[in-house]
Amino acid sequence: MRMAITGLLLLVSVLAAQSGAMYLAIQGPVNGTLNNNGSIYLGKLGPGESFYVLASASTSNASGAYVNIGWDRFEAIGLPNGWSAQPSPLYENPMKLKITAAPYAQDGVYRLVLRAVNVGNYSKLGNITVSAYVNVTPNVFELNVSPPVINTGVAQPSNLYISINNTGISDDPFVINAYGLPAWNVSDEVIALHSTSSVFVYPVYVKEPGSYMFNLTVTSASSPLITKSYAITLNSQSSLSNDYYALGQGVVISPIILEPAYSVMMLLSDIYRLASGN
Repeated sequence: MRMAITGLLLLVSVLAAQSGAMYLAIQGPVNGTLNNNGSIYLGKLGPGESFYVLASASTSNASGAYVNIGWDRFEAIGLPNGWSAQPSPLYENPMKLKITAAPYAQDGVYRLVLRAVNVGNYSKLGNITVSAYVNVTPNVFELNVSPPVINTGVAQPSNLYISINNTGISDDPFVINAYGLPAWNVSDEVIALHSTSSVFVYPVYVKEPGSYMFNLTVTSASSPLITKSYAITLNSQSSLSNDYYALGQGVVISPIILEPAYSVMMLLSDIYRLASGN
């Protein structure tokens, strides 16, 4: 019984010591509170992508007293070959450490050694060192495009709706392109924030009638290895109904005074399509 009580008291004393020890509060891309030599998994990262590790400057000292600005700088002191980092500016709160993966980093889990520094040991904290792990893979986003089939008039723009679900930890831009449409070479750069799903509008058109199959491609601006494509069919016909319908669906670039007329044209085209079963 005495040994059990002694063991319980020892456990309580250890937990109390840990609660009073200095710590590093990670605030992004995931949340976690780490003691010295602790570790945390941050998430997925594409080769060549950059991301930020955010951490609070606040901590506690050895006696458990709260220190508002205890950490003055956040830096990486151990990175895989080919990786780079930019430490946080002095006295920033929260601290933001930028890390960039090697352009052709192979798939796998990588260890990053990070350190928070009390400059000059002014608050008597010294440093705290932790390990962060990231999973490098080109599969850091999901892509969906609609509609898969477009029926439009000649030289009339139609909108594609591109859904990008960024499952990685980087906020680097994505570039949208359409490959396979004649005389079409228009790209659009968008930002899909990490752990967020966003929808973007991308207009396309052709100048000649016909049926065209093309690929709507989304590629990370950081690496050509991070890319996905979606097959789209565009049917372009020179007819009054299709021209009116495309005006309603596409990007109107004529004066705003004509918008009511376009609305009527689109309504007439809808009535025609319902009546004809198209």
